[in-house]
Amino acid sequence: MKKAAGLLALAVLLTACGRSADTGTEKAKDVATDKAGGQITVWAIGEEGKALGAFAKDFEAANPGVKVNVTPMGWDVAHDKITSAIAGNAAPDVSMIGSTWSGELSKTGALEPTPGNLIDKSAFFPGAWQTVDVNGTAYGVPWYVETRVLYYRKDQAEKAGVKPPTTWEEMISFSKALKEKGGAKKGFNQGYTEGSWQELLPLIWQAGGEIVKDNTYTFDTPEAVSALKQYATLFQQKLAPNDTPKGGFPQNFIKGEVGGFVSGPWMVGVLNNDGGAGFQDKFDLALYPKGPKAGTSFVGGSDMVVFKSTKNRDTAWKFLQWLSDPKVQAKWYTTVKALPAVQTAWQEPELTADKQLAIFGEQLKDAKTPPPFPTWEQVAKVLETELEKLALGKSTPEEAAKAIQSQADTIGTGL
Repeated sequence: MKKAAGLLALAVLLTACGRSADTGTEKAKDVATDKAGGQITVWAIGEEGKALGAFAKDFEAANPGVKVNVTPMGWDVAHDKITSAIAGNAAPDVSMIGSTWSGELSKTGALEPTPGNLIDKSAFFPGAWQTVDVNGTAYGVPWYVETRVLYYRKDQAEKAGVKPPTTWEEMISFSKALKEKGGAKKGFNQGYTEGSWQELLPLIWQAGGEIVKDNTYTFDTPEAVSALKQYATLFQQKLAPNDTPKGGFPQNFIKGEVGGFVSGPWMVGVLNNDGGAGFQDKFDLALYPKGPKAGTSFVGGSDMVVFKSTKNRDTAWKFLQWLSDPKVQAKWYTTVKALPAVQTAWQEPELTADKQLAIFGEQLKDAKTPPPFPTWEQVAKVLETELEKLALGKSTPEEAAKAIQSQADTIGTGL
């Protein structure tokens, strides 16, 4: 309700001011090329928010007289805090945002288009750049990224005599072998509640489908139904549990009850820490299995944006340019283990030394993101609800596709 209230207040404010929302057709202004100066205020979220203040000292050292004031905030309050600040004309100079928020925030007219003379879009992974591109106009820059790959118990796969799956068909046989021969009595841990939409979207793309066409959601298509069938198969064949208690994952993987799952880079550290000594030798990573039409995965992460209300526009953008430098991105990875959005940063020694990390770098080359529509978060909740019904056997793939489409039509894209 807080989010809805904040957006309502924002809409009222914009109407009262007589300012129409931007439609993604703005032209970016160049940034002055002289040195940065003065102060900027930056809002940042989560663990990154806690670490950025100290990290930004390097930017200050390279630009004498500059002061970067970082305000950390939690993910649970960040969205509402940003929208409330826009409504109250109290936005910072710069803010970190979730990778699916740019469409919603750009529609308010509060974000600065990205200056082409300072930021090179080709430097970033294409999927990462999609998160800041709204109808052809970029707002901000991708800061760090994450993508989903396959985690599997190497010891159980070896016992079962199977290699990591590379296709949909092999995914099913792989899960079956883990359960029947590898000792993973519950098979493969496929998400069915929170986060499950991030497992479904790659399947739709791999089937040759899209979730948007002509700015309209398209979930009731043959490709989407094919993806939903693949998603449902592991549950239908009892190769994936649909009764994992809250907090039961990833302990069920560490205990060997399930032999695999799909997740992002943060899970490497979680498994190494929670699994104890020697567990790092029991699991490995592989690319997301390919579908009938393509191989791809989901890309998420975080972006950095500049607000039009900033009193120090040039320095704000130069700070984002600095954060996008490959060497700075590599150092940021060593600080908080956030994966670089800039492609050449993956060639820096901090990243090339980690063999498991290379899997994520390879996957990012074809990973995709949902469109930056203002209503995406609402549609994502619909997907979670319908996918849980599917996992519990309370609907069919065809019924799920129709239900998702119906509700997505009602919600609309918000553009």
